[in-house]
This record gives sequence, structure tokens and C-alpha cells, in this order.
Amino acid sequence: MRKTFTFIACMSAIVATATAYAQPTSFSDGKVRIGVLNDASGPYMDLAGPGSVIAARMAAEDFGGTVLGVPIEIVAGDHQNKPDVGSAIARRWFDEQEVDAITDVPTSSVALAVQEIVRAKKKVFLISGAATAALTGANCSPYSIQTSEDTTALSVGTTKTVLKGGADTWFFLTADYAFGHAMEADSRRVVESSGGKVVGSVRHPQNTADFSSFLLQAMASKAKAIGLANAGNDTVNSIRQAVEFGVTEGGQKLVGLILHISDVHALGLEKAHGLQLTEGFYWDMNDESRAFSKRFFEHHKKMPTREQATTYATVLHYLRSIEIAKTDDSDAVMRVMKSEPMKYFGEEAPIREDGRWMHGLRLYEVKKPSESKYPWDYYRLVASIPAEDAYPPLSESQCPFIKKQ
Repeated sequence: MRKTFTFIACMSAIVATATAYAQPTSFSDGKVRIGVLNDASGPYMDLAGPGSVIAARMAAEDFGGTVLGVPIEIVAGDHQNKPDVGSAIARRWFDEQEVDAITDVPTSSVALAVQEIVRAKKKVFLISGAATAALTGANCSPYSIQTSEDTTALSVGTTKTVLKGGADTWFFLTADYAFGHAMEADSRRVVESSGGKVVGSVRHPQNTADFSSFLLQAMASKAKAIGLANAGNDTVNSIRQAVEFGVTEGGQKLVGLILHISDVHALGLEKAHGLQLTEGFYWDMNDESRAFSKRFFEHHKKMPTREQATTYATVLHYLRSIEIAKTDDSDAVMRVMKSEPMKYFGEEAPIREDGRWMHGLRLYEVKKPSESKYPWDYYRLVASIPAEDAYPPLSESQCPFIKKQ
């Protein structure tokens, strides 16, 4: 009897121990893994890079480090702005490291390549970086949401405002890859539909150091507005060199079609003041954004860009959705993500069936040095842009899986 009792007691202890460490059967493995994929060493390092990784880790920590008792792990990869490199990392993460979702991914050509893998693998893609509207349009995936502002929305706010100011002739300085092409195309449509005229354009290589020949063409066009359909260091360098060339002194207006606070910080207010830009986030826009940004600054020593802040909010929305769905199954989580509004620093907005997050935007103008009252006090609010004005209606979506009404 003593031996039998001892055997039963031992077996009970083993079962109890196994039960204590067992993970819910509704999870694919013992962790929720989120991969932050971005440019960690090139022209978009400041607008995303390590800052986005910090933001994602802050989201995991703020959620408590676990979801339904399952640990949250954040991994990071450098796609080097190359679609083949980004695709290889995504495949390795899914096939070998059991990553459940990928987030951020600036550089639209890389995001489009990752989108194909996501669709095939039925994994979640939290697009908080890439801006091409094709990601929720013709190239959409039922496993993706796009919380970054896209090329359509960015062109609406800034381009329309500059047109209203009298700049009715345009020349585009365009980065020669998917994002630049889409940004120019969307802005052209706004210019021409509003009665303006595009008098020319030129495409430059990504991450080029010398914009002189491109700026000379823009100046020779006599266009009233020069639209910069580029991003990151390309935008900073083109603006800096344009100022040196005397572009604005000659009466032409530089228009940054996609600008981040990191760009303005790099330029300084002396060179950047007067630029207008469309943003969904500004660190100083409300109490919640200020509280988050001050915590972020403690980690990164810089205020967050909208991409970094949006990565934080998007990861939180994903984790909340897992908690509600009680599983990390992609189909179940996506259903919740699209049925629950995404919270965003004191605001919230729904996610449409095509994956487009319908958050309103704001048009800002960069302050003069004399107007800035404290560190990182860079923007003055010009106008608010409702989501329905920034994005085409779902009825016009080119997304193949959308049910047309």
C-alpha cells in the first residue's frame, strides 16, 4: 500500500507540474512572437529603425509582458530596403522561429514583397510603416491591416492645401521605387482634378547623396511647387540642398509629401520652417501622446515619429485582439482586429474590411525658430482632415476580396 501510495503521489506531482507549465491549446506554440522588420541602418533608420523596436517592446511591457498567460516576445530584423532581404527574413521568421505577426516595414517595395508571403503563410501583417495604398488596394491581403497613412491620404492633405495657396503648377522630385511612384501618382491626381497642372518630374535613386542635377531640372521647370515624393534621408538631403541652391528664394515652394518629425529635427527650424505636412500623430497633440512620448524619449533620447508611435498602438491592438479571441490563430485575430476600434493616444478609429484603418489626419506647418517655445516644439496645427476625406470609400476599393455592395 505504501509503494502504491508513493507511486500515485509521484504521478500526481508530475501531472500538476506539467499542468502548471502547459500553455493554452488555442496557441500555436508557447509564445506570441512579433517581428519588427525595418531599415535599421539606412535612410529610414531615424523614422523607424531601433525606435520602432523600442515602441513595440514598450507595447508588450505595457500589456503586462504576457497575453492570457503566454509570454510576448519581440524580435527585430533589418531589411536594408531590399525586397529580397525582407522576404528572406519574413520566411525565416515564419518557418523557423514561429513568428506570429510582422509589423512596421517602411519601404513599400519591401512591404509588398512581405505581403505576398503573409498571404501564402496566413500570418498577420501589421503595416505601421509602408505608405503605398496598394497594400489595402489591389495587393491587399485578408491577413493585413494598414495603420500607416497611405500615399492617397498624404497627398490629399498637403497637396490640396498648397493648391489653395495658389501653387497651381507642379514638378515632382520622386524616389525611384514603389512608394515614390505611388506618391507622385496620387498627388498628380489631386493636382489635376483640382485644376492644377504638372509640368514635369524626375526620378532619383533611393538614398542618393547628390540632388543637384534633379534640383536644376525642378528649378528650370518654373513650377510654383516642387513636390518631394521621397522620404527619410532623401527628403532631408533634397530640402537641405534645395535651400543651398536658393530654390525657395527664387519663389518656388518646396512641398514635403511625407515628412516625419525626425526629418524636421535633422534639418533644424532654420531650414524647415514653413514646410507643411500631413500627420496622424504629433508627440505634443494631447495629454496621452505627451505621456507616451516622454516615456519613449527616456529610452530613445528622441521624440517618436508617427511611424514609431503607430507601431506601438498597432502592436497593442494586436495583443488586445488575441486576448479577446483567446487564440493567436490569424483568422480569429483578424476578425477581432476589424471588429474592434483601434485605440490611439486618446482617440480611436475602426479598421475596414480591406484592412484600412480609418483614422483622421492633421495638417501641420513647421514653426519658425522664434515660435518654438521648448525642445521639439516644431509644429503648428493648420487643419484637421476627417478620415472620410483622406481615404476613398470602400465601394471604390480595388481589394479583390472585398464584397462589393
